[in-house]
Amino acid sequence: MAKPLKMCVCGGGKSAQVMAVLAASNTDMEVVVLTTFKDEAEQWSKAIDKQDMVVTVKGPDDSSRDLKAKPVSVSKVPGDVVPGSDIIVLAVGAYAHEEYLKAIVGLIDKKAVIVGFPGQAGFEYLCKSLLGELRDQVTIMSFEMSPWVCSLEAFGKKAVITRTAQCLNGSILRGKAIPRKPALMSLQMALGPTPMLKQTKHFLEVLLTSFSFFHPAIMYGKWKDWDGKYLDSEPLFYGNIDESTAQILEECSKEYQAVAFAVSGQRPDINLTELPDIFNWLIQFYKDDIEDGTSLLNAIKSNKVYKDVKHIMQKDRTKYKPDFNCRYLAEDIPYGLVVVRGIAEILEVPMPTCDMLIDWAQGKMNKKYLVDGKLTGDDVKTTRAPQRFGLTTMDEILAGKKKEDSVDVNGLVALTI
Repeated sequence: MAKPLKMCVCGGGKSAQVMAVLAASNTDMEVVVLTTFKDEAEQWSKAIDKQDMVVTVKGPDDSSRDLKAKPVSVSKVPGDVVPGSDIIVLAVGAYAHEEYLKAIVGLIDKKAVIVGFPGQAGFEYLCKSLLGELRDQVTIMSFEMSPWVCSLEAFGKKAVITRTAQCLNGSILRGKAIPRKPALMSLQMALGPTPMLKQTKHFLEVLLTSFSFFHPAIMYGKWKDWDGKYLDSEPLFYGNIDESTAQILEECSKEYQAVAFAVSGQRPDINLTELPDIFNWLIQFYKDDIEDGTSLLNAIKSNKVYKDVKHIMQKDRTKYKPDFNCRYLAEDIPYGLVVVRGIAEILEVPMPTCDMLIDWAQGKMNKKYLVDGKLTGDDVKTTRAPQRFGLTTMDEILAGKKKEDSVDVNGLVALTI
């Protein structure tokens, strides 16, 4: 009998708990969990001590089914769960990727597969920079987004999936060491039949179709003229956008496509010219959820998945004000928009609309990325922009390393992709 694949799920939030149950429900997988946040590991361990977890999966036709399973171990100590893992899934926000990678780097087997689920822009650069001697050995996968709309009903006990994407695109950077089972097959086995995982031709496809300008542009459209007065309620995030915001989204999308064309122009072997714009991506990804696809504005406002989503606000008794440190800025700027802007800077592709968003957002976040139109601000070192890793040419962006083997100013090892 073949030894089960060992999956280590990193994280303790709703996506991590859903991932753990889905994978553990497969008898050919052994699932362990690493969660370092506060006392989550202790809470989760107590919850599953005498009973399985339950994930209710709801279908588009109002049907539902329950999956019952649990990880064999949950710990906050990396050495307890990481060693021997065949596949390591980072099911946490991008802000926590670096913390987890630093915690597990000395415990990873060279045949392991590291998965960003989702990875967000620059995930490959970050992984390669932190893996040391293993950077050429391990396989790295990065997916465009989480495949589920889900919620926790009881921590460590029950979660509900209200929507599952039918397809999900991801990139694979294969290491020299061959995983025990093919990387994509292993993850698909853990997830089940949906979403169907599809491999992109190049990791830049996932980076550029992350459309990391999407949330910042909506934030900008809503709050750029905010007078500082508190609101009586939390406004809808997608449902209240206007034509001017839709125009900003279209301009940003054009700038992303200009970067894609510039890459293919310099490297015809990497064809990024057929990447969809934001409108066509939305229509395709949410084809069963959009009621009016006549324009980008209408597609967003009529998307059933977006219907009840509200702006993330800070509450003061019964009043609300915008939270400018929410994930829509705190993640999508340094681990998204700034990364693409960094590539554009190296390629000398202007991105005026994206620059406007970054400049506005960095003011609200009290950060400094752009200075006089260049990514030279002090906070670039906390992003995943190629400038953080000392990459300055197209060849270095695509290879993921500087031509000379050296350590950059931030102490990161040379990258190899």
